[in-house]
Amino acid sequence: MTSPEQHRGPRPARVEVTGSGSASATPDVVRVALGIRCDSEGVAAALSAAAATVRKVSAAARAHGLADRDIASASASVQPRWTNEGVASGYTAYHQLTLLVRKLTDLNDLVDAVAEAAGNSLVIDGITLDLADRAPLATQAREAAFEDAQAKATQYAALAGARLGRVLALVEGGGEGFGPMPAAMDSRMMMKASGGGLPVEAGEHSVGASVRVAWELVSDEAAE
Repeated sequence: MTSPEQHRGPRPARVEVTGSGSASATPDVVRVALGIRCDSEGVAAALSAAAATVRKVSAAARAHGLADRDIASASASVQPRWTNEGVASGYTAYHQLTLLVRKLTDLNDLVDAVAEAAGNSLVIDGITLDLADRAPLATQAREAAFEDAQAKATQYAALAGARLGRVLALVEGGGEGFGPMPAAMDSRMMMKASGGGLPVEAGEHSVGASVRVAWELVSDEAAE
């Protein structure tokens, strides 16, 4: 009696390699995380002051071209403040907004306007350069990863006196993430606020991909 493995026949000769690739592009949007921090003796007063400041900041952002969809509340909280003796001395309300700036050259004018609207209540939690649509970059990285794998496999096949046949297996590896490239920044993309306030360099961002592919090895004799 034969086993299922015997019915399937011998496993075809194969070559299995891992390919990697990346693609880069200049960021075209900026995500600004702003915090509004207001202190007061009571909870209600702290919340009211924070809400009023948020409305001013939102109005300033809209006046500088941001649409409603580009202004979002990220978090809000209120916490007591304590003296060294452990006595409550008041309350601090904190509200975080995220602004999506779709024109990099508008960033500094927007930050100036927001700072004027919020006054000393403003906290800039972070400014992140990004791409509005990362999908095309990811597609390019995957294509580059497959081409890298195919080039390696072709070389190994030739060294073994064979050529590549059909693809037997393909598994995508973990992407290498999305982030700034450690390359020189383009000075033309440097933006400075009036009075030399906030320099931001766009540089380039990259996304990576990896793939493991197995090809059948076809001998030259079999091809004849």
